[in-house]
Amino acid sequence: MTVTISLVLLFGVILALLVHHRKVAVGGALVAALFGFLLSSTDAGPDIQDSLQSVTDTLSDR
Repeated sequence: MTVTISLVLLFGVILALLVHHRKVAVGGALVAALFGFLLSSTDAGPDIQDSLQSVTDTLSDR
């Protein structure tokens, strides 16, 4: 059985856990989320997506 999860959901959960355990303040989490959102709309967005896709493909082959 294959379980897939969106990387956005995964990073959202990790960020929420960091805020919950007070490793990152709410303001810092908001800045991180906005930075990711804005970064995705730049020319670097597709390159980052391709890199993440190759990492996930490599991990799923194991």
